[in-house]
Amino acid sequence: MKLVLHSAWRASAPYRVRMGLNLKGLAYDYAPVDLVAGQQGGKAYHTLNAQHLVPALEVDGRVLTQSLAILEWLEETCPEPALLPADGFDRQIVRTMCGIVACDIHPVNNLRILKALARLEVGQPAIDDWVHRWINDGFAALEPMVARHGKGFAFGDSPTLADCCLMPQVYNARRFKLDLTPFPAIVAATNAAAQHPAIAAAHPDNQPDATV
Repeated sequence: MKLVLHSAWRASAPYRVRMGLNLKGLAYDYAPVDLVAGQQGGKAYHTLNAQHLVPALEVDGRVLTQSLAILEWLEETCPEPALLPADGFDRQIVRTMCGIVACDIHPVNNLRILKALARLEVGQPAIDDWVHRWINDGFAALEPMVARHGKGFAFGDSPTLADCCLMPQVYNARRFKLDLTPFPAIVAATNAAAQHPAIAAAHPDNQPDATV
């Protein structure tokens, strides 16, 4: 199976997919997309993803988009090691954790939203407050879930899709200097997950297009 991941080093959604691919032990080629330069809006990338978003994953020439859909596809087609629990209720909890990040926090804080706020002449302090507000709201919901269900990772004692979503969001929280003191369970789980070789390899700093 030939895999090509169109990714941007610091973007949350491809970061999730990199973790999923690494945890599944799947080799892939890395095709960088420069979001700051607007490469995602060019004609070449439009043929891969008409939304002009990353990631896009080429699988033997077929193109998959939307990070959560890609992660679910990975789980269906490469079931081992499992990134969802065996129990149906537990799977629902993990998917809820993913949804809090990928549906409620990230979409209102991603690059195109921040650029839109800047075009409206919103100052950086107000943009930072905007980012902090939505991360705080989401983490306030996630913290008791991780505290209850985490046993070293966000859910249970091995990586799941919840870690694939939570790790990039904590990375973003630290970029925007959010105080994580109110979220000790989230901090503990992500610090532990960061030691996993497959997760560490997916970190933005370890990507070929990473910049200072």
